[in-house]
Amino acid sequence: MTIKQLIEETKPLRIVGNDNLEVTGIEIDSRRIGPGNAFIAMKGTQVDGHQFIPKALELGATCIICETLPAEPQEGVTFVQYESTESIAGALATHFYGDPTKRMKLIGVTGTNGKTTIATLLYTMFRQFGYKVGLCSTVCNYIDGRPIPTECTTPDPITLNRLLGQMADEGCQYAFMEVSSHAVVQHRIGGLTFAGGLFTNLTRDHLDYHKTFEAYRDAKKGFFDMLPQGAFAITNADDKNGMFMVQNTQATVRTYAQRTSADFKARILEEGFEGMNLNIDGREVFVQFVGRFNVSNLLAVYGAAVMMGKDPEEVLIALSTMKPVNGRFEAIRSREGVTAIVDYAHTPDALVNVLSTINEVLQKKGQCWTVCGAGGNRDKGKRPLMAQEAVRNSDRVIITSDNPRFEEPQDIINDMLAGLTDEERRTVLTIVDRREAIRTACMLAKPGDVVLVAGKGHEDYQIIQGVKHHFDDHEVIRECFGIS
Repeated sequence: MTIKQLIEETKPLRIVGNDNLEVTGIEIDSRRIGPGNAFIAMKGTQVDGHQFIPKALELGATCIICETLPAEPQEGVTFVQYESTESIAGALATHFYGDPTKRMKLIGVTGTNGKTTIATLLYTMFRQFGYKVGLCSTVCNYIDGRPIPTECTTPDPITLNRLLGQMADEGCQYAFMEVSSHAVVQHRIGGLTFAGGLFTNLTRDHLDYHKTFEAYRDAKKGFFDMLPQGAFAITNADDKNGMFMVQNTQATVRTYAQRTSADFKARILEEGFEGMNLNIDGREVFVQFVGRFNVSNLLAVYGAAVMMGKDPEEVLIALSTMKPVNGRFEAIRSREGVTAIVDYAHTPDALVNVLSTINEVLQKKGQCWTVCGAGGNRDKGKRPLMAQEAVRNSDRVIITSDNPRFEEPQDIINDMLAGLTDEERRTVLTIVDRREAIRTACMLAKPGDVVLVAGKGHEDYQIIQGVKHHFDDHEVIRECFGIS
C-alpha cells in the first residue's frame, strides 16, 4: 500500500515529500518501527509522540504522520500533516488492515460493570453455535480459540486494527469487544463499523481521567452516537442512564430489564451459590450464575443473540451450559464448608452488587467476610466509598492492598478508612499484605460463612512501585483451604 492509498479517505492539511512510497507497516510506538513503516506521532495524555520522530526515522520510518511539520524535512521521508493525529489514527489503521469490520460483524459492549462477562459469554455462545469468533476483552483476546494476551480493556487503534484484521483474515464471522470510555474519547475505535452495541450500567469510575461523572457518561454515550443505521443498540432500562445512552443513536434500539418494562425481561425464581432458576421472556432456565447483576448480564447476552438472528430457545439452552468468567463471582468451597468468592469488583457499585447477592443467598445463616482494597494512582474519590459499602454490607471487613502501583499501600488504606466513623474503624482489620489478609479471613471464617475477596478477580499480579509481581487470589485461597 502506498502513502497515497493509505491516506486517500482522509483530508490531510499538507503532504511534504513523495506520496507514492510503499508503506510496510503503521505504528504509534516508535520502538516498534521497521524499515518502510509509517509512524503516527500522537500528542498523548502523558507524552507527545512528536519527540520520538528522530527515533522512528533512525529505525527506518519513511512516512511520518504528524501535527507539526519539522523545520527541515528529511530527504527520502514523506511527512503528512493533520490537525489531530489522535482522531485520524483509527481510520488510517482500519484502512491499512483492510477494513476488518467490513469483513465480519463487530459487537461492542460498554458500561461500568459487566463488559467482560457479556463480551466473553457472547464469544463462547457463538463458538458453540459453530461460528469462527474473535474476542477483545480485559482478561484476554482470542482469535477463535487462540489466546492473545492483553494489557488493557481496549487496545490502541493500531494494535486493535491489527488484531481485528487477523480475525477477519482467519475467517472470523463475528467479533465481540469491550469498549472503554478511554477508547471512545481517545478515538481508539475510530474507523471501525459496529454491527451492534450494548450498554450495561453506569456508576462512578475513571474520574481520575474524565474528571466529572458527566464527562464519563458522555464518553459512553459517544459510542452509541457513532453506531450506524442497520446496527442495533441494546440498553439496560433498569439503569437511570440507559435511555440517555441511546437518545441520539441511528441504530435500532431494544431494552432489557428486571424491574421495568422492556423488550427482554427476566426474574429470579430461585437462587443459591450453585446458580439460579430464571424466567426469561416466559421460559424457565437454570444458569450457573448468581446475583441480580448477572441476570442483567445474561439478559444483555440473550437480547444481543436474538437481535443477531438466533432462536430464543437455542440461546437459552446455550446460556444454561455456560460458567462464570474468570474472576467474576467465582466460588471456591473449602472441605469445612467455607465459601470464598473471587470477584473483580473495584468500584463502590460493583462491591454493593456482589455483597447484596452474597447476603441474599446467605439469608443470615452465616457471616460475610470482605477482603478489599483500592488501586493506586487511580480515582481517589472512590476509596472512602468502597470502605463504606464494604462495612455496610459485610459482617467483618479486612482492608488490604490491591495494586498500589506507585503509591504507598498504607496511604491508600488510610484514604479508605477516612470514609468510616470512629466506631466503624474499630470493627475493621487493616492488613497491608494481601496474602496475609486473605489467609486471616479464611482462617477466621466458620463453616457456612462466605469470604469475598474483591478487587483483582482475573488478575494474576500485583503492581508495587511499578514492578509486576505474581499474585493470584485464587491460588492463595486454595492454599488456605488446602485444595488444588
